[in-house]
Amino acid sequence: MAETPATQVWVGRAVFAFIMVAIIFIQLLPLDTRPDSWAAPDLMLTVALAWTARRPDFAPVILIATLFLLADLLFQRPPGLWTGLMVIGTEMMRARARRMRNVPLMFEWGTVAAGIVAITLIYRVSLTIVMTPQPPLGLTLIQMVMTIAIYPLVVVIAHFIFGVSRPAPGQTDSLGHRL
Repeated sequence: MAETPATQVWVGRAVFAFIMVAIIFIQLLPLDTRPDSWAAPDLMLTVALAWTARRPDFAPVILIATLFLLADLLFQRPPGLWTGLMVIGTEMMRARARRMRNVPLMFEWGTVAAGIVAITLIYRVSLTIVMTPQPPLGLTLIQMVMTIAIYPLVVVIAHFIFGVSRPAPGQTDSLGHRL
């Protein structure tokens, strides 16, 4: 049975929301109580940027804002700061999505890497200005580098497992609007 484009968009949004909630849930599990000596990549950031760069219609801004605000509250981060930075970052990727439709993965990766660096540095500087306790700079840099390094893997998984690929040139939705 063939899916209509509108159904495909809603399924894509549901999959995006499910993946993000699953990442939040897994990060909240008390698997290890010792302090970390290294920082894992920020999967929520990577998934949000990959979905927004590849299929912006699958990750609407209200869904991104809701999920990241939920994460801010559950992870006890300053509410709205990371959310605001993510909304700005994903909207910048959304604005570039049409131009990045025909570029190789390396250029997309570079654009996303610049966004990750900017978001991380602005977040760190904002926390420093208001004198909020934060993790050591080394852990933040490790997390930033690992987040950038894992982006191609997230894109491959999104493409082959979840079917999140760039729309073809000239592809339209159910209402005839260009994607």
